[in-house]
Amino acid sequence: MTELRVEPINTRKKMGLGSSSLLLIIVGVLFSSTFKKHGSVGDNILRFIGVNPWSNGDEGIHYTVYYAAVFYILAFIVGYKFKNDWGAKTGKILSIIMIALVLFSTLFIIV
Repeated sequence: MTELRVEPINTRKKMGLGSSSLLLIIVGVLFSSTFKKHGSVGDNILRFIGVNPWSNGDEGIHYTVYYAAVFYILAFIVGYKFKNDWGAKTGKILSIIMIALVLFSTLFIIV
């Protein structure tokens, strides 16, 4: 008689490049976050490297939001391309939400 062997199926996803989509989302959110006395983290980083975060001094178009959107777009691309890695789907979904928020807020600036 032949012996029937059942091997366990590994359903856990492995860490990989797709997992970095979550990290990119976190970096984008931190880049656009503001803390009480210290201002926006992204503003401080941009000023440190010599880039003005605002279009007109301390007012106008806030470029930091658009730089953060770059992180969200990268998170979407990485999450889409490496969808079998742990956290890739969550990173992709969160990036879509954040991109939509940036686009939605941009419409209010234009209108």
